[in-house]
Amino acid sequence: MENMHADLTGKAPCWCDTGGEASDLVVSSRARLARNLTTLPFVHRTIKNERFRVIEQVERAVQCSGDVAQSEYLSLLETSELDRKALVERRLISPALAGGARPAGVFVGPGETYSLMVNEEDHLRLQTIKGGLQVRAAWQEADKIDTELSKTLDFAFSDEFGYLTACPSNTGTGMRLSVLIHLPGLTLADQMDHVVRAMEEIGFTVRGLHGEGTGGSGNMYQVSNQWTLGHTEQEIVERLDRVARRLARYEERACDALLSRARRQTEDRVARSYGLLKHARLLSEKEALDALSMLRMGACLGLLEGMESTRFNRLLIAIQPAHVRMNTGRSLTDEELDERRAELVREHLEN
Repeated sequence: MENMHADLTGKAPCWCDTGGEASDLVVSSRARLARNLTTLPFVHRTIKNERFRVIEQVERAVQCSGDVAQSEYLSLLETSELDRKALVERRLISPALAGGARPAGVFVGPGETYSLMVNEEDHLRLQTIKGGLQVRAAWQEADKIDTELSKTLDFAFSDEFGYLTACPSNTGTGMRLSVLIHLPGLTLADQMDHVVRAMEEIGFTVRGLHGEGTGGSGNMYQVSNQWTLGHTEQEIVERLDRVARRLARYEERACDALLSRARRQTEDRVARSYGLLKHARLLSEKEALDALSMLRMGACLGLLEGMESTRFNRLLIAIQPAHVRMNTGRSLTDEELDERRAELVREHLEN
């Protein structure tokens, strides 16, 4: 990735354009595996040279691992703050890894279908991402990569507890599965607090667009399993798949209720959002995400034609701050950022 600016703004990740089931509501499915090496202390106890050794060992394993060898490595120590933010916006690395100062990096697979974060909270965080509701497919790809890497790397494992991780909640399978789902109907019906509590009661966490510590911008929510210990990978896959399908049904009912009880107000909300995006000269990220959420809902309800979910997925990335700045190719004031964002949205809508 010698020219990151071109790579990160020139094309959308594969998951944006490849929709699985329920892709009008479920934006993507992601599987993440946490792994640590037996030969070195956990990341929070390592010194600088040991962190470089982690990178070297993972790099050797990647080079010997068939299809994974096609990935490209990016050192975060040699990467600008803007590029790191763009990697977060594309969901290739976590905000924690982007903000760290220790030796760390990421291997990015072709089409950004997977990434391998090195020296985040664990030595290795392997993640795969698929468009739409494809929980099983995301897990299967992650499992395949994990199997390949384990031929070279010796992962910390306990017969009693399973894979050993820095955070106790990841111990066991070390697997976090999540879906990014659009829930405007439930949000407008003031049902999200109830949804969050219900998810927690059955062992799932609901977070915002970029995970822990982020809000539900644009009515987008990440739903993931809370615990991995005591559950098999297959059980976690099946449970999340069922939960995602149930949430999609609840959302469809909530949207149907909006149409039947407040059709004119719903049409007005969609039309106003379209007007804002079509004509605004300044757009904050929140304004853009919220308005796009209404357009996506309108498309699902048949109130808006010609707006496929893939276009919304692409805009979801394109309007975020680092991408707007990289697209412009120069530094921007806050007002210039909002102005350029509005221009980009108008260009997308005109096309």
